[in-house]
Amino acid sequence: MRVNIGTSFSYLLQPARFLRGYQLKNLRPDFIAGLTVAVVLLPQAIAYALIADLPPQVGLYTAIVGAIVAALWGSSNHLQTGPTNAISLLVLSSLLATATIGTMESLILVGFMAIMVGLFQLVMGLVRLGVLVNFVSHSVIVGFSAGAGILIAIKQIPHLFGLSYPSHGMLETVRGFIENLPEAHLPSAILGFSTILLIVVLRRIKPSLPGPLIGMVAASAVVWILGLDQEGVIVIGEIPRSLPPLTRFQLLDPVLIGQLATGALAVAAIGLVEAISIARTVASQSGQRLDSNQEFVGQGLANIAAGFFSGYPGSGSFTRTAVNYDSGARTPMASLSSGVIVLIAMLAFAPLLAYVPRTALAGVLILTAISMVNREEISRIWHGARDDAIIMVVTFLGTLLLPLEFAVLVGILLSFAVFILRTSVPQVVPVLPDKKFKHFSHQPDNPPCPQLEIKDILGDLYFGAVSHIEKAVSQHLEKNPAQRYLLLRMHSVNHCDYSGIHALKTVVEIYREYGGDVFMVRVHEPVYDLMKSTGFSDFLGADHFLSEDNAISHIFQKILDPAVCIYECEVRAFLECQNLPKRIIPKDQMPHIPDITNGEVDEITVEELWKALHDSEPHLVLDVREPREFHRGHIPQAELYPLPMLLSEKPELSNDRQVVLVCRSGRRSRLAANWLISQDFKKVKMLKGGMLAWESAGLLEAIEDIPSLQG
Repeated sequence: MRVNIGTSFSYLLQPARFLRGYQLKNLRPDFIAGLTVAVVLLPQAIAYALIADLPPQVGLYTAIVGAIVAALWGSSNHLQTGPTNAISLLVLSSLLATATIGTMESLILVGFMAIMVGLFQLVMGLVRLGVLVNFVSHSVIVGFSAGAGILIAIKQIPHLFGLSYPSHGMLETVRGFIENLPEAHLPSAILGFSTILLIVVLRRIKPSLPGPLIGMVAASAVVWILGLDQEGVIVIGEIPRSLPPLTRFQLLDPVLIGQLATGALAVAAIGLVEAISIARTVASQSGQRLDSNQEFVGQGLANIAAGFFSGYPGSGSFTRTAVNYDSGARTPMASLSSGVIVLIAMLAFAPLLAYVPRTALAGVLILTAISMVNREEISRIWHGARDDAIIMVVTFLGTLLLPLEFAVLVGILLSFAVFILRTSVPQVVPVLPDKKFKHFSHQPDNPPCPQLEIKDILGDLYFGAVSHIEKAVSQHLEKNPAQRYLLLRMHSVNHCDYSGIHALKTVVEIYREYGGDVFMVRVHEPVYDLMKSTGFSDFLGADHFLSEDNAISHIFQKILDPAVCIYECEVRAFLECQNLPKRIIPKDQMPHIPDITNGEVDEITVEELWKALHDSEPHLVLDVREPREFHRGHIPQAELYPLPMLLSEKPELSNDRQVVLVCRSGRRSRLAANWLISQDFKKVKMLKGGMLAWESAGLLEAIEDIPSLQG
């Protein structure tokens, strides 16, 4: 993949473009939106940090730095970046395998992990891999969010009851809760459930109010007034009143870095998918055009900055982004303002945050976790495409049962596998004209034309798909050898590589080996250009690329054998068949025609017949086609003797005169010749190539009516 260095470098200049083009009239609505978001962001930053078992200030630092940097270098006008619940849970899962939670080493590692995540995302943006996010199924996010929501809720239940015991996995947490429930701290439980009740009531009465913030302030006030922190209610403690400090990195063990890499990759992937999905959802309402690569760069730099300034990895938040948009934000300045306001609030009110009870935060997180289980979306996916449902269920179960980083990667890899499977197995669908003969559609209950198969290729022809195409076409021809002609509708083939061209050539060769041919309609210009450059268009023939409006008529009039249409086919698949006379001879009435000559009937070429017709004793030419065909053009000296008439009665012909049988291509002539030979006629030949060969030679044809031979 070629990367334009100049274009990649321009992604880093986004702040200059943003600030240069900023209009002062947007400052007031952006500030109001930023203030509104900050009210939501402040308690979330503290709560989400606790999900990752990190100090509250780490969540605040991430909220400040992430919001400011992502706003300056991102693409979306409304995306709000910072700590999120899902990413926090992923970070915790990764840290558990590498360090002791709560130690200085864990803080250094989480900062280094944020830098690793940011570098992954930044590089993907600079090399313009933003398109890759399109191949990760939305079902991965839905399944992971549901599983993460359940894990977060279960993990917070002990804190809600004022319990503290070591636990890692879901089952271990549940078992420990049951064993330690008798030791639950009643004041903590009452305070936690009261906070939940207050938030739920506020949501019912006035959803626009910042319920979590009000709940936390009310719970903190109760703790301060009643002195519950002295009665066993756990509080988060005092938060440092300072700007986000630089992380003091030290030489890290390469083994630890390797262990962090898998988790960092999972966080980077799920973070990008989450951020882009949220940004696109809002952009569909605002009408903004997004640049996925620029957003990758913004998310990457935000995480790198968070890592250097004592934060941890973050991503886009759906809740805060929705609040940002609904509050009237017009530009990224709103998100930038929210980060600055949180910084000011932290510096001004840090002492008050010391009384925030851990049980109240647990209640806020449990409500947030419950909202992560999107039942409506789960139902839609479950009742929708089977592949999406499988991806969702596998990701959900993996989130509950596996280390989270592996669960995410499994879901993403499964998305890619499903995509590859879908594109490498494009549908090859047989179609027929509808009842009005205006459109083509798949009609499995209607019989096809016995000579012509029409197929839609629904998908691109690239190296991963061609074997399926070849196999599908070959198997069909083996099962239906009489369908020697194939019309391919190519309107759904938007991309074709050399492997696709080779596969099409193979298909053509197979059909021509069977004595048939292949035709195409609606070939897109880029695909046709490749066909020309590779020589395939010459191989197929320019006259084999047909207009869809005239394709059936051309093939019917010029290619198909009317003998099959008239004598053997009861199907009227095309408009051209509707007025065609049918003379179907029932099998029980069909005379037995022994293959006396083993199919090797004597043939005469058009040149030989032309000379013979000008001899003193010209050959007798019997045209065994139908009157309708005969009147359109025939050999001047020929006499009409339709095949049904020939088979139903023994003609009175001189055994001394050479008889030449003529039809369109030779099928009826061979049948008639075998019949006459079985009736003891000795001098019987058939015109090689029939009238098609006569027309190709440019020889004279008569179009006037000629009386049929009567005896």
